[in-house]
This record gives sequence, structure tokens and C-alpha cells, in this order.
Amino acid sequence: MTLTPTSTPIATEFYDWRGHRCTYDRWEPATEPAGNDRPVLLLIHPIGVGLSRRFWDRFIGAWQRSGGPVAIYNPDLLGCGEAAKPRYALYPEDWADQLLDFVQAIVRRPVIVVVQGALFPVAIEMVQRAGDRAEIRGLVLSGPPAWQVMAEVAPRWQQKLLWNGLFDSPIGAAFFQYAKRRGFLKSFSIKQLFDRAEDVDDEWLTTLDRGAADPASRHAVFAFLARFWQQGYADAIRAIPQPTLALFGATASSISNSGKTETPDERLQLYVQNLPKGRGQKLPGRNVLPYESTEAFTQATIAFVRSLDT
Repeated sequence: MTLTPTSTPIATEFYDWRGHRCTYDRWEPATEPAGNDRPVLLLIHPIGVGLSRRFWDRFIGAWQRSGGPVAIYNPDLLGCGEAAKPRYALYPEDWADQLLDFVQAIVRRPVIVVVQGALFPVAIEMVQRAGDRAEIRGLVLSGPPAWQVMAEVAPRWQQKLLWNGLFDSPIGAAFFQYAKRRGFLKSFSIKQLFDRAEDVDDEWLTTLDRGAADPASRHAVFAFLARFWQQGYADAIRAIPQPTLALFGATASSISNSGKTETPDERLQLYVQNLPKGRGQKLPGRNVLPYESTEAFTQATIAFVRSLDT
């Protein structure tokens, strides 16, 4: 990754959270004055086979090259990447607590949360837990789920059945070994994530290969697949007080059946209508905009960050 003369190298650092070893990357503009309390970006990566904070590498590189105006903090969520990987079901509330503690203990500055896809519930839980405190100044949503998917509540019995009866078992371990194969990852990425098959490149697949090498990473993936994150967040979204930018791919799609009939235009309109301080924009791409449409996503985020200063 090439750094511009106005940036300082990324520093990988470690911290302890509730007895778990966790990891994050930090990048500071060289021009950032000491003691500055300007908001920084807090990145929330998606959950999936092989996914971790490395998902944001392309975006961070583009942010640097574009002279991104604020610092970036890029943590691994518990259960992913180089963070500890406990064998228990993780909920959005767990990751929200991890990130808020991270902001308070490590970042110690207000943040603009940039969250990918169906990890939006983690950002919502952060907003609710922060309350009237000024830790969160804004949000950037990268390809959030269909509105209907966010409004639905996954049946509790179904979540427990999936976790206890399937995922947290030898069957689940065997399924993970199958799902981490490069052929499966490539096929899934083409069918569900990327607009263009040619964008599912070796860099993407190698990153997933490395992230899935530790079989203990399956626990966070299975917590996501068990839909512990689907808790009916429509009212919570309507109560978000921070300025929010919702970015959607021009060919955005949904894996869940309930969201398949929602067009990208309808999805954008529903989010803008329901976010008190929301604005929306479509970008080239499908469901992983920071990777497949890096430059467009970066410029939209820079413009939003600068708008918060006015």
C-alpha cells in the first residue's frame, strides 16, 4: 500500500477488552495538530467467512491518497481477524459494547462510524448506548440491508435452533471447512456481493483465505448466520439523532427473501425517509462498495465528513 507524503504509516496495536486480546490499526494524517479533538473515522467491518478489518485496506489506501481529512481507527471485532475468538454466541450488543469501550479507552475522541452492510445493527446499538454523550458525531452506512430486513425480528426459537442444533456442533465445523474453500468463496462473492465478476480478484480471495485460516473464526460467522442481529430496528433507526449518509450500490441486492423485491431506489428512499438527519446516494457497484467502488465511496465519505464541519 503506497502512502502519500501527507500521511503517517499505519500502526497495528493491541488492547485488552474484558480479558480478550483485541487488535486495531490506526492512521493519522501528518498534518493533524496535537491535542486536536476533531472526530475520527471508526470503521466497522462486515462479518463473514474470512472477513476482518482487512476488508477496509483498499478504502484506507484511497483515503490516504485522497488526503482524507481525519484519522482512521480500524478495529477487529471480537471473533474476527487477529482478535480473540471465544466460542459463544455474539450479539450486536456485544460488539457495540466492545467498540464503545474502545472509543472511550483508546480513541478518546468523537467518532464518525463507517459501517458495512448488515453490521448496521452494531452501529445502532452504539448510538443507543451512547445516549446524549457526544462520542458519535455521524454515521456512514455502506450498503445497509433492505429496509424490510432491518424491520423484521428473527424468531428467537429459530436463532437458538440454528446456533445450538447446527452451527455450534461438528456439523457446523464441517460446514465451515466447506465454506472456506476458494471455489465457494469466489462463487458466493460473484452471486451475492459484487456487481462484476472480474472484480472478485486474487487480492479479495487471498484476504478471505488468510482470514478463514483459523477455524475458531467460525463462531462469529455463525452468530451472524443465526441472525442474532435481526432484532427489528425500524424504530431505533427513526430515533438516530446524528447526521447519517446511506450509500447504496446501483445494483444493490439482498440475500434475504424478504428484501429481494426492494429495488435500490426504493431502499434508498426508505432509509432517507426514516433517518431523521439522513441523506442518501447511489454509487457504482452492488453490495461491497468500499472494495468494488473504492474511489467513489471514498470521495462520498470525504464530502460527508467535511459537511459536518460546516
